[in-house]
Amino acid sequence: METARHDSRSRVVSRRGFLRQTSRLLAAPALAGAASLAAQPDRVDPALRIGVLTDVHYADAPPAGTRYYRESETKLAEAVEQFVRSKAHCVVELGDLIDTGASLDAEKEHLRRIAKTLARFPGPRHCVLGNHCVYRLAKPEFLEIVGQNASYYSFDVGGWHLVVLDACFRRDGQAYGRKNFSWTEAMLPPDEIEWLRADLARTPHKTILFVHQRLDVKPPYGVLNAPDVRKLLEESGKVLAVFQGHEHRGDLKEIRGIRYITLKAMVEGAGPENNAYALVDLLPGDAIRIAGFRRETDHRW
Repeated sequence: METARHDSRSRVVSRRGFLRQTSRLLAAPALAGAASLAAQPDRVDPALRIGVLTDVHYADAPPAGTRYYRESETKLAEAVEQFVRSKAHCVVELGDLIDTGASLDAEKEHLRRIAKTLARFPGPRHCVLGNHCVYRLAKPEFLEIVGQNASYYSFDVGGWHLVVLDACFRRDGQAYGRKNFSWTEAMLPPDEIEWLRADLARTPHKTILFVHQRLDVKPPYGVLNAPDVRKLLEESGKVLAVFQGHEHRGDLKEIRGIRYITLKAMVEGAGPENNAYALVDLLPGDAIRIAGFRRETDHRW
């Protein structure tokens, strides 16, 4: 694994080269990330390019601590514009698209408004359920507003198998919703585990997973039965990476050959310079290239 780090001089040089060759990908040269895509020495076109972001926490509410809820709408609009210009094939939002509202109707309005911003991306959009998504809402209400049929599912695109998971369940298997849960208690229930086992057995493709709560650490940020889930992923021999959110500072771990990438939260910090999102390129030969924008980090495997 190589984590990209650029000094100011090399960043300017690589950005100039990138703009000359692929100016259609950038609207704002000041954004980090686009230059790092061009800086990869192989310059291989991706089989699949995915726009990824997490923890938008949009709410029509004043800032609280380091969270700037209203600013997330503008931050998301910037990310979507970049995904469009970069010709992403799809977008995956890793959970907590909204934050707590004063009422059920307020949370629905928050979700409708931020979902409209996300819908500026014209291609497929996938929303992972986060704990804040169903604080007052029930899962069917959230899914209806974002236009999604299920909370966990899989699909094939560009020769890759992509899996969206839902860890918003209590220890007893009860689904989150209507304030019936603690955010520190998350798990994949037995039915979802068995579905995942069968899904991985069926696919002939290398696989990428998306989930909100972490599969690489213990609670409170980790899934209660994360060790069992990791064992299943390892035994399949098909999973290359897991993208997750929930812990706002971000992180990166590798466990038994699988990378667990926790993206930084979009809601943290004031101003566009504190935005955070990424483009994930899945390349021939099972390589992965990540361009982090603003506060997000670049990686290449």
